[in-house]
Amino acid sequence: MTQATATQTRDLFSKFDPLIAEREALLATGVRDPFAIVMDKVLSPTRAIIKGKETILLGTYNYMGMTFDPDVIAAGKKALDEFGAGTTGSRVLNGTYQGHREVEEALKEFYGTSSAMVFSTGYQANLGMISTLAGKGDYVVLDADSHASIYDGCFLGDAEIVRFRHNSVEDLDKRLGRLPADALKLVVLEGVYSMLGDVAPLPAMVAAVRKHPNCMILVDEAHGMGFFGPNGRGVYEEQGVEKDVDFVVGTFSKSVGTVGGFCVSNHPKFEVMRLVCRPYVFTASLPPSVVATAATSIRKLMSAGEKRAHLWKNSKRLHKGLTDLGFTLGTKEPQSAIIAVILTDQVQAVAIWQALLELGLYVNMARPPATPAGTFLLRCSLCAEHSDEQVGQIIGMFEAAGRTVGAIG
Repeated sequence: MTQATATQTRDLFSKFDPLIAEREALLATGVRDPFAIVMDKVLSPTRAIIKGKETILLGTYNYMGMTFDPDVIAAGKKALDEFGAGTTGSRVLNGTYQGHREVEEALKEFYGTSSAMVFSTGYQANLGMISTLAGKGDYVVLDADSHASIYDGCFLGDAEIVRFRHNSVEDLDKRLGRLPADALKLVVLEGVYSMLGDVAPLPAMVAAVRKHPNCMILVDEAHGMGFFGPNGRGVYEEQGVEKDVDFVVGTFSKSVGTVGGFCVSNHPKFEVMRLVCRPYVFTASLPPSVVATAATSIRKLMSAGEKRAHLWKNSKRLHKGLTDLGFTLGTKEPQSAIIAVILTDQVQAVAIWQALLELGLYVNMARPPATPAGTFLLRCSLCAEHSDEQVGQIIGMFEAAGRTVGAIG
């Protein structure tokens, strides 16, 4: 083969060939694609029709079940009628409507902060905040298991990245101690880590950070908002470090039940972010119907104590049920609304995933690079709207699927 011919057989997609081959080999065994499921119809926060079969949803992050709340839906319809389908513009130009200010006011009230800034997605919130706050010559210190949006914020901002071992206070302290004292540092933590559902030890981490100069702290509460704390603000509220955190990033696509992202803060200079944050300035703002649903949902979450209590009950029951069956879970005790079922390999993970789907249960299958190397799991995300009967059905389905595949005795 000549050099010219060899060159012609490769293109910019060639680096993905191993992944393409792996996927084709998996689908050749006859299994369904875990990453290409279509919801034909969504009946409620916990039920959908998938390929003509009614299915219990256990993989949606719809923690508080707000997607079908009548008040939330009514607010969206009203805004759609009054303001149209979209803004066709950036927040700094024609893209700020009354509803955008209203949802930011709702966030300030919910979190008790002086400032709130809404992005078009949760991904963009992390991308924008981290890349704008920490630039060339600065340091971002982050947990090795941080979400992709956190890593991408580092890359966009050109900051130096320093990783510490997952949830290790000792390693965080050590790595901060190695950095130049006069350098500016942004420490990024997550309240709940989405793969295993484990919670960060924020008080010890905050104490370790405050030993070092020139550090600010950002906590991502994407998976903690609505569920943790007396006001539902997140793990940082539950663990009592509200006054020690500089920025809180979150999303509307989990407990709020729609789409969008945000950052709240009490920093006196925070509002300048609207002029310097590229993922905020150079993208279209959220449609009026979306911000209307978000504002309504956030205000209702302020008095959702009963829902939070029921969600905790569901999490504890499912964790115990799966543990008693012999499954290996991501945490020894239930720490959040996420229950991760750890499997031996991709073949076993897909087999149980498909068996559950055929029984009428949808869960998320996760694999590297979303999970740590060599880790394959089924990620269950519970909802406050899951009934006691549904949780019982879920445990029974896991037992049947696990025995069929041989994952449990």
